[in-house]
Amino acid sequence: MTSTLSNLRYAPGSRKKVKRIGRGQGSGHGGTSTRGHNGQWSRSGAGVKRNFEGGQMPIIRRLPKFGFTNIFRTEYSVVNIEKLVEFISKGKLTTTITPATLVTAGLIQSKRLLVKILGDGELKTPLTISAHRFSKSAVEKITSAGGIVTTLEIKPKKAVATN
Repeated sequence: MTSTLSNLRYAPGSRKKVKRIGRGQGSGHGGTSTRGHNGQWSRSGAGVKRNFEGGQMPIIRRLPKFGFTNIFRTEYSVVNIEKLVEFISKGKLTTTITPATLVTAGLIQSKRLLVKILGDGELKTPLTISAHRFSKSAVEKITSAGGIVTTLEIKPKKAVATN
């Protein structure tokens, strides 16, 4: 027999009857209506606050409250000279390095992130590096190897309107 809209049925056992509480002893859910005899949860309007911990000192009061989180901080993707030399030797980078080339090489996640070059490692080949920030040691090592350092402009974040 083919199924049509007029004879569609749910699969046997896929639908369960709703537990109807408080409809007399014959229903099996009468009397105490499945709440038990005594205690907080047997009463109407019962319940505790969402974060109530049974009278012990709540976690929000147990945790220390000190320090400061600057929500306007500027985060940089950090790359060491050592990593640049390693990726150049593997052939994943050329001697001209920009945030876009760092993304394609897999050193940073996104070209929208700000990049800071740090001076950890030895540099012997001259590199042309463009980034948003450089450490003093990185600038020193790049220029002493005959390379060029170009600092990119950081675009200010857009202000968020609050009501």
